[in-house]
Amino acid sequence: MLANLLAHPLTRGMDIDSPETTHLRKRIIGAKPFLRRIYQEWYAAIAAGVPPDGGGVLELGSGAGFLKDYIPGLITSDVFPVPGVERVVDAHDLPFADASLRGVVMTNVLHHLPDPRQFLREAARCVRPGGAMVMVEPWVSSWSRLIYSRLHHEPFEPEAPEWSIPETGPLSGANGALPWILFQRDRAQFEQEFPEWRVRDVMPFMPFRYLLSGGVSMRTLMPGRTFTFWRWVEGLLRRWMRTWAMFARVVLVRTSAAHLG
Repeated sequence: MLANLLAHPLTRGMDIDSPETTHLRKRIIGAKPFLRRIYQEWYAAIAAGVPPDGGGVLELGSGAGFLKDYIPGLITSDVFPVPGVERVVDAHDLPFADASLRGVVMTNVLHHLPDPRQFLREAARCVRPGGAMVMVEPWVSSWSRLIYSRLHHEPFEPEAPEWSIPETGPLSGANGALPWILFQRDRAQFEQEFPEWRVRDVMPFMPFRYLLSGGVSMRTLMPGRTFTFWRWVEGLLRRWMRTWAMFARVVLVRTSAAHLG
């Protein structure tokens, strides 16, 4: 009931799997100063994790964002046609030559992919040794379990026994806990199955600001002028992000291990 009450009026009743909804969310990000500053932070953090040269950089799920402002020459893509996006791409079957990319980047995309193993194999094929996969994704903590399970429309299942996600729709199909499952809970299994990817960094962060911004589907709960204050508050909690984080930046580096294909 609370989630319905807080729903953004522009997205209430919209089909989450529709390209029109994704395009509308781009407009929402632009109209919400608090939220736009969050994306600016995310994009700067993603860009910092990508090698400076040696091939193109592919973004998955570009539809609502503006990461191209931070990575010149970025190849934008989405799972369906969206205005301003260059290519329609299936992450499980990437249309790029072996070792042709220096990076694959994404924001809140991995936890929607039905077959993460197939995606990780494809990304390993396309990214050159020394290249990187950089993402900002939901994360599991005591705080985020409470928020994602009660205020978010997407499934959030930290106890899911499998990595795969039921195929329902490109955005409605999800497990928000999947990145944490891969790179925290099942990290030893991930490293065994995918020696071509080395986990360089996992940085849990941002317990409050995205929630207060309302994200792309809820009303803003705080005015834009409070953004700096809330960033300061989160800074005070930096040592306790295992308890408080709602997101994490994850950086994987492509090793010289042979692709297992």
